[in-house]
Amino acid sequence: MVVRREKKRRRGERTYHGSHKKWRGKGSRGGRGRGGSLGPKLFRTLKYEPESIGKVGFKKPKKEIKIINIDELVKMIKEKNMDLTQAIDLKSLGYNKLLGRGKIDFPVKVIVESFSESAKNKIESVGGEVKTS
Repeated sequence: MVVRREKKRRRGERTYHGSHKKWRGKGSRGGRGRGGSLGPKLFRTLKYEPESIGKVGFKKPKKEIKIINIDELVKMIKEKNMDLTQAIDLKSLGYNKLLGRGKIDFPVKVIVESFSESAKNKIESVGGEVKTS
């Protein structure tokens, strides 16, 4: 009688498990770990780990704040020889907040999106004016 050595050798082995085809390789595994937890593992995931599915809330897009201090503003006015009779629009120069670091010794009109109280007090103390755009 002919002995089919391959069948005899593979019977009951780790990869064959007799005639069970689902035991063979990684193809029927369904992913590693929690992989595929929205497929065949969905009900187990919903029962034991419901918080692991889905997203909660959203991240608000951050508004980039470009600041300028009073000392930098004074330096820019002197370098560019700006006309002090007209208002300086900081938004058109790329800034949207004025902060109060530094000293100013001449009156100036500034239009800006937002400003600190200290910046407003320093500019108004020398006769200047701060407005929001």
